[in-house]
Amino acid sequence: MARTPAVRRTSRRLAADAGLLVLAVAFALPLIWVVLSALDPHADLRVKVPDGITLDNFDAIWTDEITFTPLLNSLLLCGGATLLTVVCAALAAYPLSRFRSRLNRPFLLTVLFATSLPVTAVMVPVYALFVRVNLIDTMQGTILFFAASQLPFAIWLMKNFMDGVPVELKEAAWTDGASSLQSLVRIVLPLMGPGVAVVTVFAFVMMWGNFFVPFMLLLTPDRMPASVSINEFFGNRGMVAYGQLAAFSIVYSTPVVLLYVLIARRLGGGFALGGAVKG
Repeated sequence: MARTPAVRRTSRRLAADAGLLVLAVAFALPLIWVVLSALDPHADLRVKVPDGITLDNFDAIWTDEITFTPLLNSLLLCGGATLLTVVCAALAAYPLSRFRSRLNRPFLLTVLFATSLPVTAVMVPVYALFVRVNLIDTMQGTILFFAASQLPFAIWLMKNFMDGVPVELKEAAWTDGASSLQSLVRIVLPLMGPGVAVVTVFAFVMMWGNFFVPFMLLLTPDRMPASVSINEFFGNRGMVAYGQLAAFSIVYSTPVVLLYVLIARRLGGGFALGGAVKG
């Protein structure tokens, strides 16, 4: 007996739901392991309910050397590089979005190509360059390279969001005597808040989880960010402090979660253009 269209639709929906459930479980298991292992005094690689809940793992990592100094270094590196990336991306995207030139398309294609280059492919010449210009093992040098590595995709994103702001607003600002920079800061950027939020989150998250760049460019242990210091929980001969590693992972993830929560409202909002071009 042939199945009716309603039965076939139900079967496809159930199959899709089952596939999504499998993916959800695959993503949830590592998170569940982190939470349970952080509270387990005898944590290992198994996902299991702790025999007894304890905060000893958090107490063990709650020191300047293990947690506070690396997190502060991460905040300085990623915060400074994110600010630099957003500012430079906005300044670069504005003329690409507002002025027509035969060079716009080649430049954007070059930017898009640059986003596909792996960072590991350029680290050897970058390391040699940093040694020559005395930027190796410096926070400012690492911030500059972080920003440069994220800038191509940030420009691409910012330009696409900026295209959604009506050109009439820029022309009205110019009529009132505003310069290009003033119209960008006072008109365009406030109206593309979701775009700025997306670029900010993207740049910060990509830098926050980057291990290779600070590992190569920073040499002093006191300057290492948390993405590098987390390697200290992996001891010799395969010995790993799983409970402390899980506790540190929770603390390490907190700034990213807080950043997303703080700007989630901006991400969910649209461009505030409803009455901007009326009258």
